[in-house]
Amino acid sequence: MARSYRKTPICGMTKAASDKALKKAEHKRARRALNACDLEFDDAPADKLFGNPWDAPKDGKQWIDPARFPEIMRK
Repeated sequence: MARSYRKTPICGMTKAASDKALKKAEHKRARRALNACDLEFDDAPADKLFGNPWDAPKDGKQWIDPARFPEIMRK
């Protein structure tokens, strides 16, 4: 695979290496909230309250023009 190319002209829009720190912090917030509430009287907090994907450091993809950017099409 010395000369492999992308089949689909999509690449990520990010400078972050990983989402790990955000995911770790949000899961910790969710566990703390679940432990703080009394499940006999209240419902558990919804999972959607924690970890907004739009605030993540890696949050999107973009289409590129293969004719204009052949270097990005290289794997």
